[in-house]
Amino acid sequence: MNQICVIGLGYIGLPTAAVFSNHKIRVVGVDTNPNVVSTINSGRIHIVEPQLAEVVKKVIKSGFLRATDKVEPSDTFIIAVPTPIDSFSRPNLKYVMKAVKDISSVLSPGNLIILESTCPPGTSKTVLKFLESLRPDLIMPNKLSKKNDIHFAYCPERVMPGNVLYEIIHNDRVIGGATPKCSELAKQFYEIISTGECIISSSPEIAELSKLAENSFRDVNIAFANELSMLCDKLSVNVWELIKLANRHPRVNILRPGPGVGGHCIAVDPWFLINGNEEITRVIKSARIQNKAKTKYVLDTIEREVDRSRSSRMGGKLKIAILGITFKPDIDDFRESPALEIALKLTQKLKNEIFIYDPLLDHCPNQLLKDYFLTDDVYNISTFDLQILLVGHSHFRENINKSGRLLDFVGLEE
Repeated sequence: MNQICVIGLGYIGLPTAAVFSNHKIRVVGVDTNPNVVSTINSGRIHIVEPQLAEVVKKVIKSGFLRATDKVEPSDTFIIAVPTPIDSFSRPNLKYVMKAVKDISSVLSPGNLIILESTCPPGTSKTVLKFLESLRPDLIMPNKLSKKNDIHFAYCPERVMPGNVLYEIIHNDRVIGGATPKCSELAKQFYEIISTGECIISSSPEIAELSKLAENSFRDVNIAFANELSMLCDKLSVNVWELIKLANRHPRVNILRPGPGVGGHCIAVDPWFLINGNEEITRVIKSARIQNKAKTKYVLDTIEREVDRSRSSRMGGKLKIAILGITFKPDIDDFRESPALEIALKLTQKLKNEIFIYDPLLDHCPNQLLKDYFLTDDVYNISTFDLQILLVGHSHFRENINKSGRLLDFVGLEE
């Protein structure tokens, strides 16, 4: 293999490019953001991910990885671009289709295209039809055809931020090729780096659905935990003690509740199943609604506590610290973060009473919050009337400021 081209150098694409290039395979990474390209080419990274910086520095220095803003001819193409939802919770595939269009101009017979981005069912068929329209001179994979010029497989990423480098290598992979040969080629490709099992599904559609089913399952289970936490709050019962006791049952594993659900996977992927199938995805949709409701419940709880604190002081301003705005502990990713949503709404209502501190962020991720953002040294010497813990960063376990009342929504002290 002469070269791999990875389109999208974010939380999935960059680690994937780094792992393959660490196996002494030449990889060109493509991103539309010039700052991302220049950062990577300087041997640095633009995201927080354990051990990734060391690997990127090594493979950039060795010459096996480089970044650019244009797709180049390669043997294998990996598409790892975002697939967001719009304001109506409908899947938006514009980044995928843009990547496909860019790839089409440099395709040659024998190339393998792998789509890793999470997609709604049927996306692989849509991509192949689009490729056929763009490159009628090439035979796209078809189970009815004995000879294909291009090979295609859908292979969803299944890694967890904060442990990506380990899971890229060790997790099992689901591979859905457009033909049996496509599946086998994709399997051989991933076996270069993977110690997990590469499992071939019967079709790309099954592979597409497997990723959506996994994250929808997790969303439903988190919704149960979040619902339980609201019930316990109403009953004045300690939810953390309840969960510990219930989980002593050998077949029960209740997850930990929080201020909602964030990230680009669990908070988004269920909508890919719900969209167009609302009548038969009632449990999945209810879970999405309940997890969003938990965010509002937390916000309402905070506002009530603020009112109580203000009353006990006979009015006047409070000094309130919001602790954590990323979507999960110990990463710098704030996509779909319920903590960030809560922070934005609180600053709108309480304005100069609010301060925000997140030890994982060296800059404020949202312009609307920049005037409220605290650095480490300012947070450590400050005194607060109320601290609101929304993300359970490891840093907070040992370094939380002891001043003022603490509202803990993540069970950090349990």
